[in-house]
Formats: sequence, structure tokens, C-alpha cells
Amino acid sequence: MKSFESRTAAVAILLAAVSANAIALPAAAQVAPSETQAETRMTTAAAPVSAGKPPLAQAGVAGTVDAKGNAGSTAAPQMTRDNGAPIGENRHSKAAGDLGPVVLEDTTLIEKLARFDRERIPERVVHARGTGALGQFTATASIADITSASLFVPGKQTPVFVRFSTVIHPSGSPEGMRDPRGFATKFYTDQGNWDLVGNNLPIFFIRDAIQFPDMIHSLKPSPITNKQDPNRLFDFFSATPEATNMLAHVYSNLGTPASYRTMDGNGVHAFKLVNAQGETIFAKFRWISRQGVKNLNGAQVATASWNYLTDDLYGEIAKGNFPTWDLMVQTMKASEFAKLSYNPFDDTKEWLDVPFKKVGEMVLNKVPDNFFEWTEQSAFAPSNMVPGIEASPDRMLQGRLFSYADTQRYRLGANALQLPVNRPRAPVVNNYQDGTLDHGTRSSDVNYFPAQTAAKTTAAGYRQSTYKVDAVVDAKPISKTDNFAQAGAFYRALKPQDRTDLVTNLAGDLNVVTSARTKTIMVSYFYQADQDFGTRLATAVNVPMADVSRAAAEYRAANPAQTTRR
Repeated sequence: MKSFESRTAAVAILLAAVSANAIALPAAAQVAPSETQAETRMTTAAAPVSAGKPPLAQAGVAGTVDAKGNAGSTAAPQMTRDNGAPIGENRHSKAAGDLGPVVLEDTTLIEKLARFDRERIPERVVHARGTGALGQFTATASIADITSASLFVPGKQTPVFVRFSTVIHPSGSPEGMRDPRGFATKFYTDQGNWDLVGNNLPIFFIRDAIQFPDMIHSLKPSPITNKQDPNRLFDFFSATPEATNMLAHVYSNLGTPASYRTMDGNGVHAFKLVNAQGETIFAKFRWISRQGVKNLNGAQVATASWNYLTDDLYGEIAKGNFPTWDLMVQTMKASEFAKLSYNPFDDTKEWLDVPFKKVGEMVLNKVPDNFFEWTEQSAFAPSNMVPGIEASPDRMLQGRLFSYADTQRYRLGANALQLPVNRPRAPVVNNYQDGTLDHGTRSSDVNYFPAQTAAKTTAAGYRQSTYKVDAVVDAKPISKTDNFAQAGAFYRALKPQDRTDLVTNLAGDLNVVTSARTKTIMVSYFYQADQDFGTRLATAVNVPMADVSRAAAEYRAANPAQTTRR
């Protein structure tokens, strides 16, 4: 397969907050970048069939009514109230005769209605529509030279829970709607939980978390009409040129995957890895689907069943066809940053010319016994890291470190990590206490630190890495943006039909926009990414090329330092 064109330029600048004693990853067992790019591996799958019900002789998902077929019921357990007391009636309220009122003393009725009233918890603002599965991760290569994280010992197995999701749409929405797909993995390691929280796409719309609420507001329904409106989202993105790369990805067929099993996953952000000697290097993680990358086109997804992604994942697991992914890692030393035409911590960019190394594989082999207890109550947060894995200066990641954990505390309460799906398999020792639904098993009255009567230790070996910062503190954009080059490279890497589908999908929403200015600016961004891309899109949305060229020239005049390639 063709390797990607060089995307580096000699720009003499080192970003702040990086360590000088960085280390390199050995070249052995590395994979060429082109073999890990979704755009070169993707295919259009056959349209999914309606799930239907399995034949009586065929097992469905364990625990479901479908799976029981024509089997009779097993012995029926005695029903009880929450306090464990048996109940004798669960269909008729206790009332004063046929014509009399229901009495308040019917404790079964009162408890049943009160519990029903409280079944819903706050919906996630993003990633509300989700599907989860359990499995295990097996490390296949030692990377002790770059990280002290304990899970990366060849042959070592770590339980995982994975939640796939759509980003923008609500919990009851159809699964086929165009959207990035969340791919969040919780590793239950022997040193605590590590949450690798990412998407099926390798980049994101924005590079600074301060814009996240605004971006989500533009993508969510209008507060007046309660409808999603391309006028609103393109109004926002017309002033956000760094989103061009992500928009190209989302409006390609990658935005409508054929299956959760046939999509890759990405940590998106750069992370800092630290080895036992305190040496640091920066890394990106990617899940590569062994099932391939398969998507639906617009016509196919329009006729797909409401729950086709869940039906496919759970149906295949029930059949014993367990999906598998390879975990890949890219690494970059701080000394390599200067040659890049972009900021290495800009999450709107990929590290396109950096090779990958396989470090493990994951198989999903179990459907959770209860959707709410596992998938809905799962609490993922990038701040859940383990020794040897730390945050990078990525501005979007820095904001997510707070926001994700905070939103889970809001949804589930301060003791969210005591729930079975979130509970670490490693011992938890701290002085946190009380709060809603606290069921920690603490028996000491020493809830402070330090304490001579019940000492707890904080080993120096678990201290996070140190680094120097020599910079002026200010609220200003990064200096190296290069907003369009990678969007153009993505477009050119697509097969001809996938390019056509991308233009068609993008034009479908852009044609709804009533502002000629917004349409022209958006087309000019894609034109600066690739002239063929922009020209075809201009034709599809009836924007004169003269206006597009003028808008592109105005952009370049206003941003003379920005690298623009076609």
C-alpha cells in the first residue's frame, strides 16, 4: 500500500511542558502508517438485515426472552420488597372494596411506584446512546522501556469493559445517524482502572476544551425548535477552520459504520508515557479491528433497522463470533516536535508519518447481564490513569481530565466508582467518605492523613513525572495550526466512490444552510484542503468558484503564517 506523503516541515520550536530526557521506541515489530489508516482499509458493507427473532432452536443473547425460545419457565423465586420481605400480591392494590379508595398502607404499591419514579438518572450530555460488552485484553509485547504501566507484560490478561456510542444523539435515537462513534475501554488493571476514552475517528473537531460547550450546543437541537439544524452547526464551524479534517472524516462513510465490530478505535490525544527510570516519551493509542473497517453509505443507513449496531454486536457474541482488536501505539520524542508543521498535541491532527507497534489484543466475549448496571452506569474518564501513563499538554485532553469525571459525579454521585462496573479490581485505600449511596467497607475512625495510629503510605515510585515550563501564561491560540493539509490527505487517500459519497453526504447538510456566506466559507476550507474536493463540493451546493477562490485568498491573507497545502 502507498505510504502517505511527508507531512513534516522544519519549524524550530519546542512546545512547553515536555521532558528533555525522552526515549525512543525500538524499530522492531513496527507497522507502516498506511496499514493502520482507516481510509485506506475501509469498504462499504452489505446493508444490515433486520434482526428479527431467532428460530426456537437457535440461542439468542443470554438472559433474553428470545433466547428462551419455547423452553418452559424454571422454578419461580419468591418476590420481595427492597427490604427482603416477601410479598403476597403484585397485581392488585389494597383497596376498600370494589368501590372504595386505595389505602396508603399498601407498602408494596407505594414502594413500587416510588422506585419507578426514580428509575431514570440524568442522561449523558454526549455519548448518551451506548452499547457495552465485556472481554479481556492480552498484552503481546513488553514496552517496559517506555512505560511502567503494569498491564503491558507479554501474556498478561486484563479484564475490560467497552462502551460504544454515538456522540450527539439522545439515548433513544436510531443507531445509524451520522456521528463519530465513541470507543471507550475500561481496563481493570492490578494498579487501578485505566480508561482509554476515544472515538472511531483519529482526530477531533476542536483543539481547546474551552470551545467544547459551544460546539456541542451548535450540534444539539435548537433551544427554540428542538431540532438539529445544519445552519447552526455550520455557522459555528465556519469560524472554526481546524474542524475541516474532522468534518471530512465524519461526512465520509466512516460516519456511518456498518458494525461496531468493523471500526477502529482511537485514544485521539497524545499521552505521556513514563518508564521505571523516570524517562518520558509521548504516545498515541489506536485499536485496529481484525474484522476490517466496513461502513454503510447514505442509502443503506437510511433503511437500516433502529438498533442494527447493537443487534449485530450482541448477535455475533451470542453466536461465539467474538470480535477482536489489536492495540497499537505510536511514540514521539520531544526532540522530534520541531520538524512538524503542526503542534504535536493538537488533537485535530494525526501523527501520520509515525509508525505503529502492536502491544496487545482485545477480545469481547460477553454481553452484560444488565444494561443499566453496566452500560448506562459505566463512568469513563480520561483522568482514570495508572502509573506509567500520564496526561500530555493537549489542551482538549486537559479539559477532559476535569469534565468527564465531573459529569459522572453529577450523573451517578460522588461514589460512582463504587458501582460494580466502575469499581477497581485493585484495593482502594483513601480517606474519601459519605455521600449518596456510599457502601465502602471502612471500619477505622482514622479518615485523615497523616496519622500515626493508622499510617498509610505514598510511595515515591508512584510520583508523577516532573517537567520544566518556560512560557508566558496567556489565553491565545497555538502557533502552528496547519488546518487543512491532513483533510486533503484524507480525501486523496479515499477510493473514488468513497470520495463521491463524502461530497454527497456533506452537500446534503450544507445545502440546508441558508447563509451564502457560511456556505462559501465552508467550501473554501475544503478547497484549501484539496482543490478537487472543494470544486466538487462547490458544484454540489451551487456556490460560485469565484466566491470560493476569493474566500480562500482572504483566509490566507488573514493567516499568513499558516501552512496551506493542496
